[in-house]
Amino acid sequence: MSHSPGFPYLTVLVLLPAAGALVVALMAKAPRKALEVLGVAISLATLGFAIGVAVLFHTHTGGFQFVSNHDWAQALGIHWFVGVDGISLFLVLLSTVLFPIVLAGARTKNDPRSFIAWMLLLEAACIGSFISLDLILFFFFFELTLVPSYFIISGWGYAGRAYAAIKFFVYTFLGSAFLLVGILAVAFIHQHQTGVLTFSLPALEHTHFSGTTEVLLFCAFTAAFAVKAPLFPFHTWSPDAYSQAPTGGSMILAGVLAKIGTYGIIRFDLNLFPQASKDLAPVLLTLAVIGILYGAIVACAQRDMKRLIAYSSLAQIGFIALGTFAFTTQGLTGGVLLMVNHGLITAAIFLLIGWIYERRRTWQLSELRGLQTPAPVMAAVFTVVMMASIGLPGLNGFVSEFLILSGTFLVHRWWAVAATFGVVLAALYLLWAYQQGFHGTVDPVNAKTRDLDWTERLVIAPLIILIVFLGVYPKPVLDRITPSVNQLVARVEVSTHTHQPLVARYGTAGAEIAAKGQR
Repeated sequence: MSHSPGFPYLTVLVLLPAAGALVVALMAKAPRKALEVLGVAISLATLGFAIGVAVLFHTHTGGFQFVSNHDWAQALGIHWFVGVDGISLFLVLLSTVLFPIVLAGARTKNDPRSFIAWMLLLEAACIGSFISLDLILFFFFFELTLVPSYFIISGWGYAGRAYAAIKFFVYTFLGSAFLLVGILAVAFIHQHQTGVLTFSLPALEHTHFSGTTEVLLFCAFTAAFAVKAPLFPFHTWSPDAYSQAPTGGSMILAGVLAKIGTYGIIRFDLNLFPQASKDLAPVLLTLAVIGILYGAIVACAQRDMKRLIAYSSLAQIGFIALGTFAFTTQGLTGGVLLMVNHGLITAAIFLLIGWIYERRRTWQLSELRGLQTPAPVMAAVFTVVMMASIGLPGLNGFVSEFLILSGTFLVHRWWAVAATFGVVLAALYLLWAYQQGFHGTVDPVNAKTRDLDWTERLVIAPLIILIVFLGVYPKPVLDRITPSVNQLVARVEVSTHTHQPLVARYGTAGAEIAAKGQR
C-alpha cells in the first residue's frame, strides 16, 4: 500500500452520485429542465474528483493509492476498504467521463426523474466496484449494478425490453451466486489457516489452496465475471440487452458494466488464484479467440446496427481476455488499455446510433441510405469512431490491439495469429455497415435527416478528443498502467515459477538490453 492522502477522495467518488440519486429521486415536483441540469452537474462534480485523483496519482508506483480502510462490520471481518492502482484508475475515469455524456446526450422524454436517479445510483455502484479491495464490499457493488440496470432497460427500453431485462438480470444473478460462494470459501479457508476472518484482498492473496480447490474457486469467480463481461459462451444475454436498452443504457452496459467483468478477472482471479489462472490459460485463450471470431462473423450477418455493435463488443471482450491470459506485460497492459478504449468507442457509437434513431425511428441498415449528404458532420464523426473500432493507426483502438497481439504472439503464437483474423473481419463488417447507412443515393425519407446540432457536437466532442488523443499519445496512460501490471505479472510468475520472455517484459527496451548483453 502507498500514498494515502488525508482527504477521502474515493469515498466521495461513491457517495456523491449515490447522494445525488437520492436527492433527484425525492424531487417529485421539480421541472424536467432542473432535474436534467442537476443530474449533469452531479456527474460532472464526480468527474472533477476523479480528475483530482488522476492528477495526484503517483506515476511510478505499482501499489494501491488513495487507500481508505475502516471497520464496517468488524465481527464479520468486513471493511470499507478502497484504493486505486494503475489498472483501476482509468476505469474509474472512464465511468466518470461517460455518465455526464449519457445524462446530457441520451436524455429520456418520459419520467426523467427516475431515469436520472437510477443512472446516478448506477454510477456509484460502478465506481464502487472498481475501487473495492474488500471482497464483500466488491460483491455488494457488483450486485448493486444489477438493480438500476434492470430498471433502466425495462423502463426506458424498446419493444423487447421486458424479455431483455429479465434475461440480463437472471444470467448475471446466477453468475453472482457462484461468486458469493467462492468469496466465502476463500475467506473461510484463510480463517482456517490464520485464525483471522477477513475479506481483504491483500490478506487473502497469501491463502494457500490445494490444486483442485484453487481450480474450483477460479471457476466460481470466473463464472460471474465471464457473464458480466460477457465472454463467449456466456454472452447470450448481451445482444438482447444492448439492442433493447435505451441509448444511455446501451452506452453504460457496453462501456462500463462489461468492464467490471474483465476487471474482476484481472483483479481477483490473477491475484487470488495465480496457479489456476496459469493452468487454465489455454482454455481461456481458446474461448477468447472463439469469441473474437464468432463475434466478428455474426456481426457480419447483422442488419440491425445495435446488434451489430453488440457482437462487435463480444469480439473486443475476447481481445481483452486474450491479452489478460497471455501473462505478458505487453498483453496485459494492452488488455487494460483496451477496456478504456473500447468503453470510449462503444459509447460513442451507441450515442450516434441513438441520435440516428431519434431522427429516423429505425436503426435497420436497410432503411438507412445516403445519410452522408444531409448529415455530413454526423457522417464524419461516425467515420472517426468506426475507424477507431477497426484499429486504424493514430486512433486509440490501434494501440491496445497492437499491444495485445504482440504480447500474445511472443508466448502463444497460434492464438495470436487466429485472433488477427478478427481484426480483418472487424474492418469488413464496420466498413460495410457504414457504406450501407451513409453512402449511396439518398432515399427521399432520409433526405431531410437533420445533422448534429451544436449541443450534440459538444456532447460527443470529449469522446472524439479522447479517441484521437489516446491514439496519438497514449504514454501518460501507459506510464500509470504499466507499474501495476508489472507487479501483477511478477506475482503470477513467482507463484507459478514461470517467466515471460525478456522482450515481453520490457518491449523494445528489453530487446535492446538483450542485444547489448549478447555483444
